[in-house]
Amino acid sequence: MAANNRRMSGKKGAQVGSGGQRRRGLEGKGPTPPAEARKGHKKNRIANSKAKQVQRRPAPRGRGGKGTSEMVVGRNPVVEALREGVPAVTLYVQQFIDNDERVREALQLVAERGGIHLMEAPRPELDRMTNGLNHQGMVLQVPPYEYAHAEDLANAAYDKGEDPLIVALDGVTDPRNLGAIVRSVAAFGGHGVLVPERRAAGMTAGAWKTSAGTAARTPVARATNLTRALEAYKKAGLAIVGLAADGDHEVGELAALQGPVVIVVGSEGKGLSRLVGETCDFRVRIPMPGGAESLNAGVAAGVVLYEAARKRS
Repeated sequence: MAANNRRMSGKKGAQVGSGGQRRRGLEGKGPTPPAEARKGHKKNRIANSKAKQVQRRPAPRGRGGKGTSEMVVGRNPVVEALREGVPAVTLYVQQFIDNDERVREALQLVAERGGIHLMEAPRPELDRMTNGLNHQGMVLQVPPYEYAHAEDLANAAYDKGEDPLIVALDGVTDPRNLGAIVRSVAAFGGHGVLVPERRAAGMTAGAWKTSAGTAARTPVARATNLTRALEAYKKAGLAIVGLAADGDHEVGELAALQGPVVIVVGSEGKGLSRLVGETCDFRVRIPMPGGAESLNAGVAAGVVLYEAARKRS
């Protein structure tokens, strides 16, 4: 009995259960994920490599493609962009930001719209994202715009049983002009806007804001070469009408506006480029009794679109 007591005295107190850990350790962890999802597996490495190749692959030449993402920086610009329905992916808010009216409104708009991620970030990270701009603690990430193809604009009109009414921009570099023209196209029953891929305004947040939401339903196409795109429209039966201060026709006299037509608007300073001007079937002018030398590109496009809509009604 003494020997038995000695054996028992070697134990370190009362024995305690495992608390269920051993039992849970025997339980399964659910179905095994596929090989592509298992980190370190050969198929996972192959899948990741293919995904990176797709991300690096450029958009096919000659197609509309995508623009580039951009950042809207500053409290007022962010709030205005959200008010106007500018597409957004993420709203970045600085940690410990002063909670003023603009911050509260931005957060409320994000909550109401839905689909926008809300991220809190330290100031150094926002400084890095904006290259040191005065972001005031708020940065809105705008996704790349998905451009249509030039053919899509005419095809959409024919699908509706209508003659295409398209506006092409030659050398217009101000996004606000592009947004205003998109708005006029929507107002007067047009079917889209065509812009060159280079040295031209694109569908930025500024263009979205100026369009007052109409960019959501009015397609914008992008062409690698504007002259070739216009020549393709001509072969498809569309009249190419260029606006020029020294045009041979007054806009109110041009019967071609009643049918399938592309209205080409040049830059306010230089007008139409030489090759684009030579591609036009008609060069028209807007009479200005007041004596002004030229009109803003957005205003000029609106005048001609109104005349085209009036002739078609």
